[in-house]
Amino acid sequence: MNRLVPPTVTARAERTGRFPVAFARRFYLLFFIGLAWIAPAWRDARFLYALALWDCIVIALWAWDLSRLPKPNQLEIRRVWTEPLGLSNPSTITLEVQNLSSVPISGEIRDQAPQTFTGDFPGGMIAAPACSVARISYPIEPQSRGDARFGDVWLRYRRPLLLAERWSRARLAQSVRVYPNIEEAQKMRIYLIRSRQIELEKRLKRQRGHGREFESLREYRDGDEFRDICWSVTARRGKLITKVHQIERSQTLWLVVDAGRLLRARVDRLTKLDYTINAALCLAQVAFFSGDRVAFLAYGRRPQQRVAPGRGVPHLRVLMESMAQVRAESFEADHLFAAEHLLSLQSRRSLIVWLTDLAETAATPEVIECAARMATRHLVLLGIIGQPELHALIAKEPATRNEMYHYTAALEIVQRRYVLLRRLRQQGALTLEVDPAKMSTALVNRYLEVKERSLL
Repeated sequence: MNRLVPPTVTARAERTGRFPVAFARRFYLLFFIGLAWIAPAWRDARFLYALALWDCIVIALWAWDLSRLPKPNQLEIRRVWTEPLGLSNPSTITLEVQNLSSVPISGEIRDQAPQTFTGDFPGGMIAAPACSVARISYPIEPQSRGDARFGDVWLRYRRPLLLAERWSRARLAQSVRVYPNIEEAQKMRIYLIRSRQIELEKRLKRQRGHGREFESLREYRDGDEFRDICWSVTARRGKLITKVHQIERSQTLWLVVDAGRLLRARVDRLTKLDYTINAALCLAQVAFFSGDRVAFLAYGRRPQQRVAPGRGVPHLRVLMESMAQVRAESFEADHLFAAEHLLSLQSRRSLIVWLTDLAETAATPEVIECAARMATRHLVLLGIIGQPELHALIAKEPATRNEMYHYTAALEIVQRRYVLLRRLRQQGALTLEVDPAKMSTALVNRYLEVKERSLL
């Protein structure tokens, strides 16, 4: 995961603007103290000379303080990252100011962060002793996947005398990538290791003779098929030796994600597409641990991202990079094109997890027809994003005429979805309809059930 952490960027500060200096708050205090000479000046105009002399002294002190301030190029500023960026995953960014001069400074530092990371202009007060480093951290919580752009870091600093200050900036512009919720995927993998997978491995006995994956050799027994005899070993040992097979454990899993307009709808702070991408990443982590080869396809009107089947940590990184760049489109997705494209890529029977949503139309949704067509060659698990607000509406007894109309419309939508999914199950596909927040857990549990029952 260290390779997913954005790199630390460093730059020397430089002057900003035509006049990168200003008066600090103590200068204004001393300047307004000099206004006390105005009162006696009403009686004697010579007090105005005293006022002018006082102002000259204050300005001279300001100029002397400014000359003692370190130049911007004597300050080195860094933006430090400590962990990968995950969607809705709280994290922190550290800003470091290294003071290379012999004069201590204090001031205010601000980072030009994207609005999807933080709501305001992040930063704070900082104090850097002479020839030392000062640090300040601020929290972030990315609300959008993909690439984000950070700008410069701005610094206003002054000496302890607080008369003069300089304005500077460090050119720390960089692009960072926000991945799906990595923390949730890691928790799901730990959950698998500690609980269900260990339990399944203990209580599931190996089913010999049904799969075609080689497991061991043994002497021939009555009832063994002749095609399972290993003739080369039989010739060496002088007696019949039979190959023992087990259920195939290393299989191909395709994660197919719909990125059409239906997935742009928001549930809480995230879109439905964000929930499906997070669930796909969780399932990929679990499938890698189970020994399966994982592939990925995200599509709208045309394929957006495609990753061929593979396994291992490098392949997982490729999957995460692709998932981070999936964007919801403003048009209806072309499910038929995606199905034909996938059938041309994968000829051998595999598990296809198709994450999408259903359009509320009178006709049969295209994705249902495409899933039924693919179920003739593959094991299809169609994951539909549920609509919790409809179920909440049905659970409430209507009290008025308008509530009765809403109740009837919601009931019709829910029943129609039930009929469509039941028809799809009758054609050999698996279905799953679950609330967005519970999709990751439900999808992993259904995948483990498929592995347990050897449905593939």
